[in-house]
Amino acid sequence: MKRLFILTGLLLLTGALFNRTIAQNRENQVREQSIKYQRLMAYIDAFYVDTVNLQKLTEDAIIKALSDLDPHSVYITKEEVDEMNEPLEGGFFGIGIQFTILRDTLAVVAIVPGGPSEKAGLMAGDRIVSVDGENIAGKKLSNTEVRKRLKGEEGTIVKVGVLRGHENMDFRIIRGKIPIYSIDATYMLDKTTGYIKLSRFAATTIDEFEEAVKKLQAQGMKDLILDLQTNGGGYMGAAIGIADHLLDGRKMIVYTDGVNSGRREEYSTPIGLLQGGRVVVLIDGNSASASEIVSGAVQDWDRGVLVGRRSFGKGLVQRQFPLTDGSMVRLTIAHYYTPSGRCIQKPYSKGEEDYEAELYNRYRSGEMVSADSIVVNDSLKYFTKVKQRPVYGGGGIIPDVFVPLDTTISYLYFNRLIAKNVIGEFIANYIDKNRDQLKKKYPDFDSFVKNFQVTDAMIDEIVKAGEKADIPRDDKALKPLLPTIKLQLKALIARDLWNMNEMYQIMNEENDMLKKGLEVLKDGTYEKILGK
Repeated sequence: MKRLFILTGLLLLTGALFNRTIAQNRENQVREQSIKYQRLMAYIDAFYVDTVNLQKLTEDAIIKALSDLDPHSVYITKEEVDEMNEPLEGGFFGIGIQFTILRDTLAVVAIVPGGPSEKAGLMAGDRIVSVDGENIAGKKLSNTEVRKRLKGEEGTIVKVGVLRGHENMDFRIIRGKIPIYSIDATYMLDKTTGYIKLSRFAATTIDEFEEAVKKLQAQGMKDLILDLQTNGGGYMGAAIGIADHLLDGRKMIVYTDGVNSGRREEYSTPIGLLQGGRVVVLIDGNSASASEIVSGAVQDWDRGVLVGRRSFGKGLVQRQFPLTDGSMVRLTIAHYYTPSGRCIQKPYSKGEEDYEAELYNRYRSGEMVSADSIVVNDSLKYFTKVKQRPVYGGGGIIPDVFVPLDTTISYLYFNRLIAKNVIGEFIANYIDKNRDQLKKKYPDFDSFVKNFQVTDAMIDEIVKAGEKADIPRDDKALKPLLPTIKLQLKALIARDLWNMNEMYQIMNEENDMLKKGLEVLKDGTYEKILGK
């Protein structure tokens, strides 16, 4: 026994020494390569025939090195860092307006409730003609330039000159934090089914979700449809928090594993707002990362039914590391795995171009219109934790109920009108001319939904504006698009009169995935899939 203890101790000591030697060798390799690069920069600076930008050379080298790793390890310049973090941190500092540039004039479309502009007295429809004494009216401003002028440090003052009707007015606005919401819509679809549209996973997402759920439960919600279509992800912690509310007891939500980061597991807690009731999650090819964590946990624990099309397939975890000049690298440190053990990261070994084209290739293969065209790998077959249903890794999450993409109508003409901002300018002009009349005629959203109609004259005005923007009139393409265009126009007008919540209530009238989600809850499909 004593010999066994001595032998075990020697083995542990040998293992520790071996690991330490490996670590030292890696440190030496990093040091050697750093010295090698420094010497190269010194040679270029001292002897190269022309003057060179060493900063650009270094940034190019960093970008190339990261591109050889994986598609999600990237370099972020100092200028991009703050702007990149805004949607995830849940806010930025500014004056709190939605704006559009209308005929070279900065027009206020809407005021953020409770924001600095509302407190100062700005109103929707105002024209901002000067900022800090500098005239901006009639100048070709870009959206970026406007944001630079109006954003700033919390507590700083910006003076804006405003034209309201025929009256010139001056406002002194103290910049404050402007919230960026991650939930775009929360409303009841029927007497017992609630709907939440979640657009990103940010620092405020869990609080927003809890508030939304409590609001819907107070209105009688028993079942929930969680819409994660086009949700590209965000904070992993926010995804864990949402999944925690959906799962009961102590259940694994996700685990991550990497060579240098080790395995880390995340579990649900016994307390959650939605441990009972039925759950349907809507996903598509742009639902990625954090969206796939939630979807994977719901599917693997047979907690709900996924409806839609195969998700993006991002199963890599990134961490940001600061560099000396304020720039950063976002470096992949681990893979994440669903509770059944699936890694749903799609392949990227063929390079970034092939990786980016993967979604387009789904169209070419027929996958977007037929579930039978989805290629699965039997070697990556797993089983759900409760019902032992087969699920697959290797590239996105396959929904339980497939919804084909409607390819019978070409949206090319409509997309060109959007890309040239013809639709956006029409909405801005229409609201600008008719806001007071619309508010008077439709004092509440219900009356707007029931009675407002987009007329053929409005469509004709858009078509003529399109022609001026070098988009030829195409009556053949326009005819089948008319219901879609009219619905979108009505929804966008509702957004500018109220907010995003009202916009989605109109847009969702033709949301095929949402229709299928409701059908799954009503026709017994939900129980058939989960055996409940």
